[in-house]
Amino acid sequence: VQLVESGGGLVQPGGSLRLSCAASGFTFSKYFMSWYRQAPGKERELVATISNTGGSTNYADSVKGRFTVSRDNAKNTVYLQMNSLKPDDTAVYYCMRRTGSYWGQGTQVTVSS
Repeated sequence: VQLVESGGGLVQPGGSLRLSCAASGFTFSKYFMSWYRQAPGKERELVATISNTGGSTNYADSVKGRFTVSRDNAKNTVYLQMNSLKPDDTAVYYCMRRTGSYWGQGTQVTVSS
């Protein structure tokens, strides 16, 4: 199992980023996937989860209405579209396959002016 995140970077408050997580080594379309984040000095926090078909999603209250999780099973990729970013969204973002708790290496998102 391999999960590789990309798309992080530095963005100003109010800006947008789209994170991607490319999966390999398993049948991607069979598994729920999640995005987590961890800010310095804080515990890792669940941000969003998407079902294996993409038909069901769930979000942390802190990102509802701003973030959208989606997936492309043909490309073995899960995405996190982040809009209206705030400084509090600064963290390392990880994708995770829920069954078996497989993690990617993370991608840094910094929201700052």
